Amino acid sequence: MSAVTAEADRMTKIMAWLRDNWLRVGLDVAVNFAAPVLIFNWAEPQWGETRALLASTVPPLLWGVGSFVKERKVDALSVIALAGITLSLLMFVSGGSAQLIALKEKMITLLFGFAFLGSALIGKPLIHPLARATMARHSREAAESFDARRDSVGQRYTVMVMTWVWGVGLLADTLLSILLVYSVPMHLYVIVSPILGYITFGGLGAWTFLYRRHRMKMIVPKPD
Repeated sequence: MSAVTAEADRMTKIMAWLRDNWLRVGLDVAVNFAAPVLIFNWAEPQWGETRALLASTVPPLLWGVGSFVKERKVDALSVIALAGITLSLLMFVSGGSAQLIALKEKMITLLFGFAFLGSALIGKPLIHPLARATMARHSREAAESFDARRDSVGQRYTVMVMTWVWGVGLLADTLLSILLVYSVPMHLYVIVSPILGYITFGGLGAWTFLYRRHRMKMIVPKPD
């Protein structure tokens, strides 16, 4: 397959995914980006920065709870989602300064960044149970194939690299957010912050997909 054909195939798959998921993507952007910005801009002149920020967190928080309830699956991915929702609720009710409230989600990102790096340091990469949970959601055969390669040097290396990259990426996202929240006006931060989040998680997700596909070609034996 030529490079041009491969690129065309990738674009076709991307467009097909967008066609199948455009409604969910649109709702995600509306709830997690547009709604918080509109609520903050409306509430800030009347309630002040702190209360306006608290009000702007309600749509994403409800979205997270609804998504978790809809999935109704208890695995590594849902446990992380539930932990994020719990931490969001705690930070919501605890209040604090405007900057602290604005950084609440990034504190969750920071915790997961440390969790990824810590798991890599002790030789128990967190990506492994997350990857298996993802495989299991696709099919039992995919999960069984993943388990069969669990102790292979190639797969262990791949999982370890992914864990390090996600850990560093999440820490970088948090540090940049801390710098921004103390450097720009709050009305600008509430716009930039979700964009930074989409870039971070979108970039890490795209890299993971491409890297996994590259490594799969190397570690999965080809049929005779």
